[in-house]
Amino acid sequence: MASATKQQPVSDAQNGSVRVEIFDQAYNLRGSDPEYILKLADYVDTKMRAVSEQTHTVDSARLAVLAALNIADEYHLLKRSHDVGSVQYLRRAQQLSDVLDEVLEGKEKEKRKAG
Repeated sequence: MASATKQQPVSDAQNGSVRVEIFDQAYNLRGSDPEYILKLADYVDTKMRAVSEQTHTVDSARLAVLAALNIADEYHLLKRSHDVGSVQYLRRAQQLSDVLDEVLEGKEKEKRKAG
């Protein structure tokens, strides 16, 4: 599991760096949110360990590539799902807008007849 090396996350507020450990390798990473960096590092570490258990591979470079492919697959599946949802949302919004236009036009006609 990714973690700060044995202690609390080592952060340097001046340059936004945090020291993390991924698959038993220490890295100094920079960003505006150390907690988010730790969360990402933990996710990558978890993926690498899962791939390691499934493939029984010890080559960390190979594990990193396989983990990256797994993460890319997750990303593209979520993106596809999001894109389909967006299209359905826009289609539904257009349908509701059309119905609303019809109702408003009907009320406008009623006003003209009454007035």
